[in-house]
Order: sequence, then C-alpha cells, then structure tokens
Amino acid sequence: MSFGCHLVKYKRTSVRLLSPLNRGEDMRLYAVADIHGVFDRMATIRNNLETYRPNVLIAAGDITNFTRTLPFISELGKLSLPVLAVRGNTDLKRVEFQFGLKENIYFLNNRDVTLQGIHFAGLSGTIPVPFRSRIAFSETFILKRLMPLMTPRTILVAHPPPWGYQDRVAGKYHAGCKSLERFITACQPALMICGHIHEDVGIASLGKTLIVNCAMGSSCEGAIIDIQDGRITAEILKVNGRSKIKSC
Repeated sequence: MSFGCHLVKYKRTSVRLLSPLNRGEDMRLYAVADIHGVFDRMATIRNNLETYRPNVLIAAGDITNFTRTLPFISELGKLSLPVLAVRGNTDLKRVEFQFGLKENIYFLNNRDVTLQGIHFAGLSGTIPVPFRSRIAFSETFILKRLMPLMTPRTILVAHPPPWGYQDRVAGKYHAGCKSLERFITACQPALMICGHIHEDVGIASLGKTLIVNCAMGSSCEGAIIDIQDGRITAEILKVNGRSKIKSC
C-alpha cells in the first residue's frame, strides 16, 4: 500500500462515538499538544489534572521549544500519572533521551503500549510541507512500519492532523498530512489524538475514527477524553466559550 507524499473558567462540550473498545475498559485521558515549553501552560495542565483527575496524560508533540528542554521534561516527570508522548517539530532529538530518564514518560514513536487494557501507538515528527520541520518524517516508510501495531481498538497519537480534518490554516487552507489521512482510512483506529494546527482545534470523525486536535493556545487547554462502557467521549477545554464540535 502506498501512502504517497514524502515522508479562566472551563466550559465543556462533547461528542460521542460508539467505538470498538470493549465494555469494562474505562479510562480518562487528558490530551494536550503544542505546549512549546511554556511554563504557564504547564501550570494549566497541573490545574486540569487536579480538576478532571485523568488516568493518563497524552502529549502529542511540540512539548518543548528547541531550547531548555530538560527543565520542562523534568516537570512532566514529576507528574503522578503516566505520560504518553511523541515528538513534534519543535522537539529536538535529545528530548527522546530525556523522556527515557523519567519513569512515568512513555515515548511512543513507532511503538505501542497497553495501559489498563487500552492500546496506544504513536509516531513522531510532522509533515515536510507546507511548513518545513527539523524532524519531518518520511511518511511512506514510517507509516508502513506502524501499520502492524494498529487495530480497530488502538488509540493513535501523532503530532500533525490528517489532511482535511481539523487542519485548516487561516480558516481555509488545509495543512494536514495526506498520507496520514490515507493511513487512518485504511486502519480505522478507534481514536486519533493530534495537534500542530493551532487554529483548528476541535473534534471530527474520519470513518470510524474520532479525530481530536488538542493544540494548546490562547483559547484552548487541551481535551478530556473518556472511555467508558465501550464509548468514547471527547471534550475540548476552551478558555472562553464553547468549542465548535463536529459530530460523528
């Protein structure tokens, strides 16, 4: 199969999707992306961890911002819950080593892990166009390696969104990953968590897959995702007002 191209108050809204997850596999996720090493955002994460009490924190890339990476990774390492992470375009290679120093951080690049009966897999990097990246991945090669890890019950974590789904820049230009869109169409994981496109935070569906863009910014503090009784509920945490939700 070819994948083509080179590779503060919180108001909550929700969309529900019947998923292939088994009943009894209950978990709450707090998903964030594009923290960019901003310590105020880490304070927000800590506040939301206290408020929503998730079982797992998902960090979908651009966790740091090129410099002073270890102090920020150390803050993640102090958290009292598992952190599943992938690198984004502002996370340098050394971040992988720093992840490995922290017992609670799982680096998901072309790897998978099962926590409390829930299967996660991920890949790092971002697309090479339209925005150049220091770690733009060769999508065809990497996605073919990732495919054997995928099941209809997998939660996929990646930095860029798939093409056409929560990926609009300036309100009209799609900037997602075309090969990732084809990959998700083929594999149909239960859930895909991403970021990268700050302007198009929200929720969409691609076939049977729920897509959640949880990029942090001036108006968004990530997403709360509940897995309960075979159902996935995703809620965008907006700083002001209700988020625009696309129902499945």
